[in-house]
Amino acid sequence: MTKKQTPLDRLRDKGYKITPQRRAVLQAFASCPPFPTAQQIREEVRKQQPDVSLDTIYRNLSLLTELDIVHEIFRSSGNVYELADAAHHHHHLVCTECGRTECIDVCPMTDAYAQEAAKKGFQITGHIFEFYGLCQKCQQKKHKD
Repeated sequence: MTKKQTPLDRLRDKGYKITPQRRAVLQAFASCPPFPTAQQIREEVRKQQPDVSLDTIYRNLSLLTELDIVHEIFRSSGNVYELADAAHHHHHLVCTECGRTECIDVCPMTDAYAQEAAKKGFQITGHIFEFYGLCQKCQQKKHKD
């Protein structure tokens, strides 16, 4: 049985150094609420490294997203992040009113997309799929208004 790789293992395996800032950003996910913003991650990192800038947080999140260690979830109220889990492929429901984000274990990706991409000379290497709408609480609030 192979040991499950940690995000730090994955970063190291891809040839990147484990800097104190990268370690702190990854550790912040354990203390933050689900789907934290960059600002929430910065506040958590600042408990260990008071001088860290928001720019440093964004640079590290960008790298971790590019390496598929972190997923960025796009919301009109500001993007949020989650640690990627190769064993749990999923997508998200995002409320356009309050920003509530939930995982959904349905994937619309089929071989038909890869076949269409291949016809145009593309090889699909990944995908992002978010559903946008209103959560139950926001629907009820709108209905009352």
